[in-house]
Amino acid sequence: MRLEVPGISLVAAFALGAPALAQENAILAAQAFTQNCFSPYLTSTKAREVLSVAGARHDFYDLEPFSNAAPSPAFGLRPATRGTDRRCEISFDGDHATLAIEMAQNGLQAEGIVKDAPTPDTHTPTAGTEMLAARYLNPKRIAVVHVGTRPGPNGIETFMNVERLTPAASQLN
Repeated sequence: MRLEVPGISLVAAFALGAPALAQENAILAAQAFTQNCFSPYLTSTKAREVLSVAGARHDFYDLEPFSNAAPSPAFGLRPATRGTDRRCEISFDGDHATLAIEMAQNGLQAEGIVKDAPTPDTHTPTAGTEMLAARYLNPKRIAVVHVGTRPGPNGIETFMNVERLTPAASQLN
């Protein structure tokens, strides 16, 4: 069976679907982030399962889990950020920063993480930063959400991450 589209090559026909597929993949990746990365009970095993969607790449560590799960050392491309004990990050191809910001804000709201906190010196905007927000998780803990774009393995990529500060680092502000 041969697929033919009048007036357009097969390669061009598939290319027309690429933007829609990229947007769908971005939505799936951003949803995976917002539905999982704000949970204090996410483990590295579960992170590998739920964040490996639609070609997304992820980074996760949890040095002091809130559950009885074993600690997860930093295994991504970047070492653990000073003053943090947990990172959950997802990145995906293309510039989808507007979508990622909206999804991150919705995730914070859904989890009730809404009280602004001072952004620590360890978290500064980088080239491509679109959102950098610190929020209190509770009176003794702060989380920092960072969303933006950067060069990735396939061109520009969008990233979303949340890092939980240690109690000592949270109290420095």
